[in-house]
Amino acid sequence: MARRPSTRGRRHPQRPALCRGTHGWRAEPRVRHGHLTVATPTVTITVIARHKGDGLTREANACTMTGMATDELQALGEALDALLRLDPGSLPDVELHGSVVSLAEARARLEAAEARLLGEWDARKVWAQDGSRSPGARLARETGSSSTDANRRCRRARRLRTMPATAQAFAAGHVGPERVDGLVALNQPGVAGDFAAGEADLVQAATRLAFDDFSRVAAYWKACADDAHTVDRALRRREERCLHLDATLDGTLHVRGTLEGVDGEIVRTELERLEHELWEADWRHARAEHGDDARPEHLVRTSVQRRADALVEMAKRAAAARSAGTTTPPRPLYTVLVDLDTFTSRICETSRGSILAPELLADRLFDAEVERVVFGPPDRPMRVGRKTRFFTGALRRCIEVRDRWCTHPGCRIPAELCDIDHITPWEEGGRTSQENGRLLCGPHNRWAYDDIQRQRGRPPARRRTRRPRAPT
Repeated sequence: MARRPSTRGRRHPQRPALCRGTHGWRAEPRVRHGHLTVATPTVTITVIARHKGDGLTREANACTMTGMATDELQALGEALDALLRLDPGSLPDVELHGSVVSLAEARARLEAAEARLLGEWDARKVWAQDGSRSPGARLARETGSSSTDANRRCRRARRLRTMPATAQAFAAGHVGPERVDGLVALNQPGVAGDFAAGEADLVQAATRLAFDDFSRVAAYWKACADDAHTVDRALRRREERCLHLDATLDGTLHVRGTLEGVDGEIVRTELERLEHELWEADWRHARAEHGDDARPEHLVRTSVQRRADALVEMAKRAAAARSAGTTTPPRPLYTVLVDLDTFTSRICETSRGSILAPELLADRLFDAEVERVVFGPPDRPMRVGRKTRFFTGALRRCIEVRDRWCTHPGCRIPAELCDIDHITPWEEGGRTSQENGRLLCGPHNRWAYDDIQRQRGRPPARRRTRRPRAPT
């Protein structure tokens, strides 16, 4: 048998060498001696490679950039250097806040510029010139990012080439990367025509609405555009419900599982209610022990410990109710908002904003209590006179259904954990009515009162102890 020639000291002729560029190592065609020059419209890289014994020493000179993008990128780098030299501590509050907001807008525009370049880079398959199998693979390797992030950026850039209204709003800084990714997720091949027709409206919603509200609009649009698949997905999620209880050798129980929308809402609502009760008990204990010096770190349990204890408490109360012969829930377990005219309308979501397929509610209607809440003058006006200060009964329920969570911008504390505050204070003649009521969580209720006092030149209420925020 003939012996295989030795390959000692030799390299495979087709195996690329790794050459170091401006963003790390990348593959290049191997040369025995000499120079290799790779030129693009904006970058010229010269690599010197030579063997040394059985190994390979690599020398790469600095990447010299020439072309149209050089001046712009150099100016951007200088601006970033100047910004990094800025001392944030020297800025007054108003300027500091404005700088944070402006920088967020500039960051969005910078990602928009990257998306334009990535889109062209992907379309021309520049990424394949070194043998890479995908644009995400090369982008991740040369920028040091994760493959997940690189693939997301490439996918965004590819889709934006067919989304002119989104790309324009992105470049102007009117929508950020997260909202753009939400729009990109809607632009699927099966509904591309519908998306093109409704892109302007979706971009307008992304520009004007809060992020959570825009997410609900996007979910409704997706459900309407792909109705059959939406129902199938909802039914499949229900079929995939599961709960695993894994006991270890030392008796510890690991709990993990998945619940679909309505069932998940029932469990989460009750669990959070019990957790809030435990938090109130912990806070009372801290106040009893430390008085006015009580702080959040004095609470005897962490938030995750309270959640675990709340799950145990839920089981205890269920067992106690069964022993007492009580099986009827004392209050609504969940709230679903639907259209006034028909239960098959696309308006179908829980009070916390989770979008549901109407078909999933069909088998629950037999045990449901239908509550009709109408806002506006044609029906019963939800108004109480000056003799009643507090929002209770149907009036409170009406405001809870209308606002659903704390109305302070950006706060998502659910209604059951909120107070109802008078917009025009009671002390100044404000009525206890639907129009003069709003949901505010405890901290924002106190902040609103203090803000009114500051506007009128009065000192805010003095509180010796800051009450920690309740779990949500």
